[in-house]
Order: sequence, then C-alpha cells, then structure tokens
Amino acid sequence: MMDSPKKLGYRMPAEYEPHHGTLMIWPTRPGSWPYQGKAAKKAFSQIIKTIVQGESVYLLVAQDYLTEAQDYLGDSVVYLDTPTNDAWARDTGPTILVNDKDQKLAVDWSFNAWGGAVDGLYQDYEDDDQVASRFAEELEMTVYDAKPFVLEGGAIHSDGQGTILVTESCLLSSGRNPHLSKEEIENTLLECLGAEKVIWLPYGIYQDETNEHVDNVAAFVGPAELVLAWTDDESDPQYAMSAADLAILEKETDAKGRHFTIHKLPIPAVRQVVTEEDLPGYSYEEGEEERYAGERLAASYVNFYIANQAVLVPQFQDKNDQVALDILSKCFPDRKVVGIPARDILLGGGNIHCITQQIPE
Repeated sequence: MMDSPKKLGYRMPAEYEPHHGTLMIWPTRPGSWPYQGKAAKKAFSQIIKTIVQGESVYLLVAQDYLTEAQDYLGDSVVYLDTPTNDAWARDTGPTILVNDKDQKLAVDWSFNAWGGAVDGLYQDYEDDDQVASRFAEELEMTVYDAKPFVLEGGAIHSDGQGTILVTESCLLSSGRNPHLSKEEIENTLLECLGAEKVIWLPYGIYQDETNEHVDNVAAFVGPAELVLAWTDDESDPQYAMSAADLAILEKETDAKGRHFTIHKLPIPAVRQVVTEEDLPGYSYEEGEEERYAGERLAASYVNFYIANQAVLVPQFQDKNDQVALDILSKCFPDRKVVGIPARDILLGGGNIHCITQQIPE
C-alpha cells in the first residue's frame, strides 16, 4: 500500500497553474451526442485548436474514428487508442497532483457514471472507469489507486494552496459513497488531494444531472478569488441555490485564512432546453437516461476551462454571453478569453470544463 498523496508531499495544483497539456476524448456516444455527434465534433475541434496554441492535447479516440478525428484536427494532437464509453475527460481522467520535486502522481478514482445503480446515467461504464489508470500509464505517470472511493473530476476544484471546493448535493449523494460519513469523505479528499481544507457549498446548478458538480457553479480564478453562478431572478430555482452558496462563501475563509473575493457570473438569461428537433438525433442503450422535449439543461458560464494561453468560455447566443466574457476577462488579464458556441456540448449533458482535464506542468 502506497502512503496517501498528502503524506508523500503531493498537492492538487490550481487549473490556472502551468499545464503540460490537456486530456480530451472524441465524442461518439449516440446517447449523448445527437446526429452522429457532428455538431459536437465541430465544437470539440474548435476547443482543441484553441488549447493547442499553448499546450499539448492528448485525444483518446477509438480506431474506428481515428480518420474522422484526423480530418478535423490533422496532426495537431497526440492520438491515443484508449477505450472509453463517453467523452467526459474531466470525470473519467486522472486527477494529477505534483510535488516540489516536479514529480507527478495520477489519482485514479472509482467512476460509476454519476451514481451507479442509484441514479447513474448509463449502465456500462467499465471502460470509463479504466481511463484514468490507462492514460496515466501511457504518460508513464505513477498511479495512486483511490478506489473504491467514487469521485469525478468535475466534483472538485482546487486553489493549489490547500483549499478544495465541493458541493454537498454531489458528494453526499446516495449513488456515490453512501457508506461514508461527510467527515470521512472530507478526510479522504484531504489525504488524496494533499489539501488542508474542504469548503462545502450546498448546491450546484439546477437540473445538473451529475448531482450538481461544483465545476458548473463555482470556480477559483486566483488565490482567495472565485466566480459564482448567479441570477437575480427570484422566481428561478437557481436563485435560492446560488444565494445559499453565496452565504457560505461570504463567511468562509480558505486554507490560509483569507476571505474570498467573489465575482457573480450570471447564468444565461434565456433557459436552455432540449427541443423537439434535437430528440430524433439520439440513440440510447438500455438503462441509459433519455432526454425529453422542454428539459432544462444546466447551462452555466462557470463551466469554462483555463488553458495556458486562453480561457475557453461557453456561449449560448444569449445576451449574457458578452457579460460573462467581460467579467472573466477582468479575472484573467494575462490570458485571451475566448467564447466557444457550446449548446452542442450542453446537449450531451455538460460543457467545456467537463470535456477537458488538465495535466499540470
């Protein structure tokens, strides 16, 4: 048994610290990406082409789709033939830690498709559960086996200085680690991520089918500084959820005892929903969660990704698109803030942060 990452001197860096690269997965699952994923592949390609300007991209793609991916991307990425069930690299890829000797350690959590038998979104997730260790082995990284503890990368945010941000709705959900108490879950996070403090927000984004991952509602943009998804519309269910999160953040301090600077990032003004036109494009496996017309999607500008040279921000053809870009441009003066049309990623159930996983320098 290896000592815990914390005892070995590892920590989870912040996303805004330097990257070696980014892990992504080519979107092909018919139950997530309608109409052969054509629109999603275009969006993924735009994201990849932006990221590779400042760091490497490792793309997991099945042999059957390699030529297709190369048609979109040429030789700009490193292609790896690693089997997957879907394209959520944030949640299936490893959480990569570093120590002060510039060594890396890849944490491999148990993945059960956001809830397993209780409320998982698909039933066959065996390949996805192996992505973290297989990818780490490809890059010759040492693996820390955190199984059977169930966790996804989208459920945690780190400031790189000892503070981890999570939501109670996700980490205390009955489909993840129901045999563990809140305190036991917190201790596992601290040991596995080399952290000092966990801040528990009550909620994520309304209707987020991951049981409300933190990466859709709040994110660190600097030490003791974060953005929080917000709406002023008191009739929107999101209002009470974000207000409860704000109340916690206003009285909390980070691991170093600092109070937070909080930037309110509006959610889209117009609710994003599944349309009748979207539905015929999907093809589901038995036991897979199905979409319905009018279903509200968990759209949030907080689901951005911080790459070495750019911050990639979801856009929804909404009046708040530019508002979000302006707020994030002030938060990241040294990076180019790039808007990416993202409804076609949202139709799969997540967004830009959900399909990317940073590999620290």
